Amino acid sequence: MPELPEVETIRRTLDELIMNKTIDHVSVFWPKIVKHPEEVVQFKDALVGQTFTGTGRRGKFLILYTKDFALISHLRMEGKYGLFQQTDEVDKHTHVIFHFTDGTELRYKDVRKFGTMHLYLKGEEFTRLPLSQLGPEPFSDGFTKEELAEKLSKTKRNIKAVLLDQKVVVGLGNIYVDEALFRAGIHPERIADTLTNSELTRLHKEIIATLSEAVDKGGSTIRSYINSQGQIGMFQLELLVYGRKGEDCKVCGSQLERIISGGRGTVFCPSCQKKD
Repeated sequence: MPELPEVETIRRTLDELIMNKTIDHVSVFWPKIVKHPEEVVQFKDALVGQTFTGTGRRGKFLILYTKDFALISHLRMEGKYGLFQQTDEVDKHTHVIFHFTDGTELRYKDVRKFGTMHLYLKGEEFTRLPLSQLGPEPFSDGFTKEELAEKLSKTKRNIKAVLLDQKVVVGLGNIYVDEALFRAGIHPERIADTLTNSELTRLHKEIIATLSEAVDKGGSTIRSYINSQGQIGMFQLELLVYGRKGEDCKVCGSQLERIISGGRGTVFCPSCQKKD
């Protein structure tokens, strides 16, 4: 599923595509995508006449702002947004369409139908689920080494599982956890509360650096991810471990291994990331 760099890239492209466009009406073909309000007709009616004024992001969640509302969208595995003309053919995987007064449409496609949308009055979005229980943003002042160390000191889970927990720090998924742990030289199955001060320093630094570099390159194109203008991300060319099982480590030459850690397939270097 798209992680922070991919969602940030989508946010930036949507900011260019839909800013100042006014919604004429909304079509919802798969009602289960809309989680709030409970009645889909309320979702559709609330957005009629609303103009998009900006975009935001919280972890892996995309936020689309109108004059009065905040639309929180989670893309899950396959969700995609794209801007189309009203005359363009609608494919079978299009589940929500925002019809604009200028004759264009913002379409949400989702092959697996796992994506979600929550609509709240602007100002309520961060105090309501799904955003209210999230941890700090990795690029924010709230994500300090000391804060990370405190959270890790309170758990016996392995570090891979902890970093996937969006209550600890938001935006990290399987790709960037593997990459950050490799760059920090930490085995994914190390128990979180055993990390040394120097390891914590490296990990904190590499989480920020890995995500920053990925954002700069438009994210990673894994499986079917593209941004809202149909462009692919290029960070996959920089991946050091993710998806490289059996290949040589680019640092030491050892063969990369794959295990299940934190419930996810995990690739690491047994030489650069020793467990003990």
